[in-house]
Amino acid sequence: MTAVSDLASLLEFAVDAAWAAGQATLAHFQVGVVVEHKADRSPVTIADRGAEQILRDRIGARFPEHAILGEEYGAAGSHERYRWVIDPIDGTQSFIRGVPFYGVLVGLEVDGVPSVGVCHFPALGETFAAATGLGCHWNGRCTRVSEVDRLEDAAAGYSDTRMLGDRMGEGWTALQKALRVVRGWGDCYGHCLVASGRLDVMLDPAMNPWDCCALVPILQEAGGAFTDWTGAARIDGGDAYSTNGRLHAAVGRRLAAAPRPKMR
Repeated sequence: MTAVSDLASLLEFAVDAAWAAGQATLAHFQVGVVVEHKADRSPVTIADRGAEQILRDRIGARFPEHAILGEEYGAAGSHERYRWVIDPIDGTQSFIRGVPFYGVLVGLEVDGVPSVGVCHFPALGETFAAATGLGCHWNGRCTRVSEVDRLEDAAAGYSDTRMLGDRMGEGWTALQKALRVVRGWGDCYGHCLVASGRLDVMLDPAMNPWDCCALVPILQEAGGAFTDWTGAARIDGGDAYSTNGRLHAAVGRRLAAAPRPKMR
């Protein structure tokens, strides 16, 4: 078990690293950056690769023995206790279109458990930071999820309405009708909106570990919940949803019937 004081130091490092990587992305934001496509057809830019390299260099300099898993450059190292899981630009589709809702995600697993999480939004000037037992902070202020406890009063966000329809079928239409508000604030920004009480539910039908790791402590320390669609607290389930906790079971029952995703 890692002491709270040690987690505080690790969180401070993660915040600084995310900020540095985020600053680098701004040099390529809203300037017509060249877009390439990977084998899975997902977009990637020089900003994604450059920001991840900054994160890897910082982690390697400070914690050379720690393992790293990143979206662009894969896995490195095999430390028994500590693994950094990073996404240099979560929301690349937003980034390449000049929409500011993209984030730099820096997560840390301790003994396989996501324990430190930072989501920094360079173009918005917002940072969410959390570590187990230390609460969740939004730009330095303690933040909490909402207290909404009925679906008919809830506001939900989503990342891809077509994929939700493919996965859930008529269940997606039924869920939208059960909710008070449905808005397409996608990717990590939607989950952070839940952590700060501005949304009550966020749905993601396709997720990778680097999309999830940082968000687990952010949602948990804000009083909410972040799991895969089966309700399992894991980052490799292939999908995810976050809620204020009060609505997790009600939403989960509607997601449980959907077929499992194919891992990318």
